[in-house]
Amino acid sequence: MALELVNPSGIQPYGQFDGYDSVYLTVKGGEVATIISVAVSEGDRAAKDADGSDGYVGAPPAQRRPAVTTNLVLGSRPLFLVDDGLAGYGTLFGQVIGGVAGQIADGIGDQNGQLLGPHTATGSGKLTLWNAGLYAVTLDAVDTTASTGLVPTNTSLDVGDALYATSAGLLTPDATAGFEYPTSETVVARFANFETHKGGSLVTTPVNLVSGVNSPVGQGQPQQLRFTRALIHFAPPIA
Repeated sequence: MALELVNPSGIQPYGQFDGYDSVYLTVKGGEVATIISVAVSEGDRAAKDADGSDGYVGAPPAQRRPAVTTNLVLGSRPLFLVDDGLAGYGTLFGQVIGGVAGQIADGIGDQNGQLLGPHTATGSGKLTLWNAGLYAVTLDAVDTTASTGLVPTNTSLDVGDALYATSAGLLTPDATAGFEYPTSETVVARFANFETHKGGSLVTTPVNLVSGVNSPVGQGQPQQLRFTRALIHFAPPIA
């Protein structure tokens, strides 16, 4: 659902690159992305000045431009975390969520709502990219394989374990699911911890602390804590 900034290494992310047409409106946030070269179409060139002063005509590489994609292949470089998503941020009016008033502050875990605004990339067509640092990624935007993915049900996970990226850009602790396996096992991040969501409400007291057997919150049932995000240190290779 989202990439959440904890301690990024810089304060100015990259935001000038277009998203790849078949990818940019499907990004959830927190996937690993790269920059690829795409051809400038005939329509693009025809709309520009005929004298070629804008650089859209002539021999390659003048006829190509960079674009961001989460589809990774062997040798994809540079690598970033993409910070645009379908839910949690980037929508003008938030979400409509069914439930008791005050019970659900946002669409976390299995509490899904209907978006009331556009995807962050809808207006610009661009995707925001972050480099190294400490980040949190919600668990719907990672490898969710129960026994081997980046999920609490993977009992083999420990602090400091290596994380890889699948061919779809999803973070995973499974080296065999990495986008360069078996040629290479490229570590892009390290696992730190699973956490509960910090919440998007001005009232930050979690439901599990205020609900009880006779409480109207939670339909009279005690509520369990639920991990919703993975804390990671992202440090992608540059070569």
